Amino acid sequence: MEELFNSTSNISWDVFLTKVIDLGTSFGSRIIGAVIIFIIGRWLIRKINRLVVTVLEKRHAEASLASFVKSLVKITLNFLLLIVIISKLGIEASSFIAIFASAGVAIGMALSGTLQNFAGGVMILLFKPFKVGDFIEAQGQSGTVKEIQIFNTIVSTADNKIIIIPNGGLSTGITKNYSKEATRRVDWEFGIAYGDNYDKAKAVLEKLIAADQRILKDPAYFIALTSLGASSVNIVVRAWVNSADYWGVFFDMNENVYKTFAQEGINIPFPQMDVHLIQK
Repeated sequence: MEELFNSTSNISWDVFLTKVIDLGTSFGSRIIGAVIIFIIGRWLIRKINRLVVTVLEKRHAEASLASFVKSLVKITLNFLLLIVIISKLGIEASSFIAIFASAGVAIGMALSGTLQNFAGGVMILLFKPFKVGDFIEAQGQSGTVKEIQIFNTIVSTADNKIIIIPNGGLSTGITKNYSKEATRRVDWEFGIAYGDNYDKAKAVLEKLIAADQRILKDPAYFIALTSLGASSVNIVVRAWVNSADYWGVFFDMNENVYKTFAQEGINIPFPQMDVHLIQK
């Protein structure tokens, strides 16, 4: 009886050891395969990253865009490599992906506004409606673009205030870019009194425009009587200047017109009302 027990015990141990060896061999081969995939995958990722950098440099991509694209490509490739390694080790990849997707949905719902700003930043970096140094007006704010970040755009106002504008609204709303074109049109409207000589006023305006070297000859300026107001005859003046000269020309012309009209005896009227008393 004892011999039978010993024989059965030896067989059980032999079977157990055989299974352990088989399992170790099988799992070991998977580990070796996963290591080989990891090494080759990391080599491929480095190659692809260098290729992406080369393409971005040839296209002269902005630093912020290049950094974002490189990070996105690197994260995506590493995630794919992780999925392949998990599959090689025999772990069910579909369950892992499902868990990751569920977590992504939950995080996305919690950070919906942030993701919108992120997407807006990507759109701005790709389509370039404005760039650093441009003067823009958007979301009720105006100023010079100092920095375009992934989530926000930093704008410096004329009085040196820093405004942080979320990219989500910038990418979907209306944005005025005053620096996109090399030239801008300056518009004025000057009023003269009823009874004053319109031709004389027009000649004075033409003289002032000709004297300002910052006003471009082409396109030509435009002067016309635009309306007969309640207390003034209104003259519109339009002239083209380089974008950098816009405000200087605008303010100087206002000052020069005020002084010259007074010297030439041309009245600049103000709203007034005549009251007639009838005595009975």
